Amino acid sequence: MVVAGAAAGLGGSRQVQAQEKMARATRGMPSPKIKDVTVIATQPAGARLTVVKVVTDQDGLYGYGCATFTQRADAVVVAVEKYLRPLLIGKPVNRIEDIWQTCYNSSYWRNGPVLNNAISGVDEALWDIKGRQAGMPVYELWGGKCREAILTFANTGGADPKQVVDGVRQAMARGYTHVRVGAGYGRRAGGGGQAEPTGPKGLHEGPVFDRGANLRLMLQIFEVCRKDIGFEVELMHDMHERYSPREAIQFVKDCERFKLYFLEDPLSPEDNDWYRQMRSQCATPIAMGELFNSPHEWTPLIVERLIDYIRCHVSQVSGVTQARKIASLAEQFGVKTAWHGPNDVSPVGHTAQLHLDLASYNFGIQEGGIITGVLAEMFKGCAAFKDGYLWASDTPGWGVEVDEKMAAKFPYGANEQGEHGRLNGGWGELRLSDGTVIKQ
Repeated sequence: MVVAGAAAGLGGSRQVQAQEKMARATRGMPSPKIKDVTVIATQPAGARLTVVKVVTDQDGLYGYGCATFTQRADAVVVAVEKYLRPLLIGKPVNRIEDIWQTCYNSSYWRNGPVLNNAISGVDEALWDIKGRQAGMPVYELWGGKCREAILTFANTGGADPKQVVDGVRQAMARGYTHVRVGAGYGRRAGGGGQAEPTGPKGLHEGPVFDRGANLRLMLQIFEVCRKDIGFEVELMHDMHERYSPREAIQFVKDCERFKLYFLEDPLSPEDNDWYRQMRSQCATPIAMGELFNSPHEWTPLIVERLIDYIRCHVSQVSGVTQARKIASLAEQFGVKTAWHGPNDVSPVGHTAQLHLDLASYNFGIQEGGIITGVLAEMFKGCAAFKDGYLWASDTPGWGVEVDEKMAAKFPYGANEQGEHGRLNGGWGELRLSDGTVIKQ
């Protein structure tokens, strides 16, 4: 009891000290200034995660932001360290909008994914700092909660309808009411599914993707899911922009009878104009945006009500300052948010999205955000998951603390194998049977 009491007293003393440090950076005092901007580059569980840390000139006051762009991870690190850091040293941390505009507009060459992700890291770190200063979670700074918790969806896939149905039932047993399903055909998975090593023989040695076969299989999967499970579960599918506009429009029309929650990325950003034709021909809900970098891409689709869910990758559009504006624009036109959130978003990024979801009236659904294993050890304070929902803490800022010493033990490339490692984690090829490269 004496030992326990001493330990408790020591822990309480440390907590008081931490609170005293934070009290030095309260409202009413001169704004803290940016003292340093550093990058935490780590790869503990497959994806290369890039987290920016902004340190202020007030002891104990700092913040974290997500700049994760796995395909060009090293380039983002350089963009932060060599370009944004010299620009930002000495600037007051309370001028978040001004700093975002400075980074964005002063670059001249803008709306590219490398700089956008670098800006996101700084932007989200500044919001984390502001929440820590205010002593409240960031969602409170944006008007408070619109809901108690955040609805998420599960992923399942397979090479035949039975495998997919079994996966959907397993997800439902874990409390999910929304499931994204995928089909694997040949030597390549389509939209989240895992393909068996069978299927069409190509004129090359790489993965083969058969567009027609995969679309026919997906229609079979939806048919069997609705027959065996019914309409008590919401179904989604990621088309991943792998089809021609004609193929995509026909498939979206064919899916209308299955009453899907949404079809994701039926067209690539280069084919955005085709959404007018798609919308005029069917009512299947559409989610789009994970590859978007520029307002020129998302604004027409939202304003013309050509999509139902905006699906941007938050760091790809330059952080939560921009994402909040996208959400506000979308609300005016009846479009909901469904931010992109796979494993190549850091736990800091997932948490930032969670705060966006809580404070946005037009939130639809969230991908990912369930942090477990080594990631949960490294990024402490992430959301709790229960029965298909994510629950945020009321800790100031994002509520996430990064074990930087642990992160340093997992440098980029440490756990990559084969071709993926040789290509620096950034490339992959997907071809038709005749060898034509298509979008992934």
